[in-house]
Amino acid sequence: MLARPWVGEALGMTISLDELVAKALRRGAPTRDEALALLTDELDVLDVVAAAGRVRRHFFGRRVKLNTIINVRSGLCPEDCSYCSQRLGSTSDILTYSWISPVEAAEAADRAAQAGAKRICLVASGRGPGQRDIGRVAEMIEAIRARQPGVEICACLGLLKPGQADRLREAGVDAYSHNLNTNETRYADICSTHAFADRVDTVRQATGAGLSPCSGAIFGMGESDEDVVDMAFQLRELDPDSVPINFLIPMQGTPLEADWHLTPVRCLRILALFRFCFPDVEVRLAGGREIHLRSLQPLALQVANSIFLGDYLTSEGQPGADDRQMIADAGFTIEGTDEQTLPQARHDLVAIRRRGVGTDQPANA
Repeated sequence: MLARPWVGEALGMTISLDELVAKALRRGAPTRDEALALLTDELDVLDVVAAAGRVRRHFFGRRVKLNTIINVRSGLCPEDCSYCSQRLGSTSDILTYSWISPVEAAEAADRAAQAGAKRICLVASGRGPGQRDIGRVAEMIEAIRARQPGVEICACLGLLKPGQADRLREAGVDAYSHNLNTNETRYADICSTHAFADRVDTVRQATGAGLSPCSGAIFGMGESDEDVVDMAFQLRELDPDSVPINFLIPMQGTPLEADWHLTPVRCLRILALFRFCFPDVEVRLAGGREIHLRSLQPLALQVANSIFLGDYLTSEGQPGADDRQMIADAGFTIEGTDEQTLPQARHDLVAIRRRGVGTDQPANA
């Protein structure tokens, strides 16, 4: 039994971590009150992490999946997302360049794979891809597969138009990443050039095309506990296969450059909440972990089963050698390319379409 399995006075109810774990092992989600309790001081953070760790180990053992980002086009984005150094009007002193070549992408992917990365994330700035851009991505994938045929390829290209997700799948993309970033109520506070519904639509298009959906959030933008819980529940409605948890990197030259509100304990609580909300889903420790979790990064591995290796889009990450050492020191192992990430039960939920348009079989409508 956990040392402190309950909390009650502040919320007017009793919250049992043992019961939350049992529910998560059945793939059930916490209630709203239970989720809120995980973010408060009424439950000791070590007890919360230990409980979330039981769920993590049940579904993912002691494996850590490594992912890497390749920024294939950087800066000069027409969107005005307040958190982003590539945004319209940003004065951040970042690298800006147009599309890199397939050879450069393949070389970067090769280095990452040799360092242990299982998934390569091709990320491009901009509102969304044009048809020519999808062709560019297809050429990059072909070059990457020639060197590293076993890696997963994830694309993150912005808002998708109808039919583009199908083209990406045909080009060899395995997954599509498009974060919701914050909850629907707050979305207009961080971006005015597109809406929350646009992001939801893109994730659904990717899922409908047979791409593995990857969608998460950014925390540290002034959200309340209620906002964090709203975000988790809204993401659950999309049923993603992977959920990146980013902690705001307050880049100079952006509207949120002074927003240094997070503490390591707050980050751990958010990660634990998402593990309970997504018990059998890849919860990825993403951007900002180094500067906000600091010395508690190894503790976060007790909750998250996936991390980004190396640098981010416009800021540098922890050296890969340090990440690999951290994983080993914490008693975890790096997940191999031949190992299945998601539990079999989740894989069984996905059926590749073999009927309807493009086949000689009738649709199921």
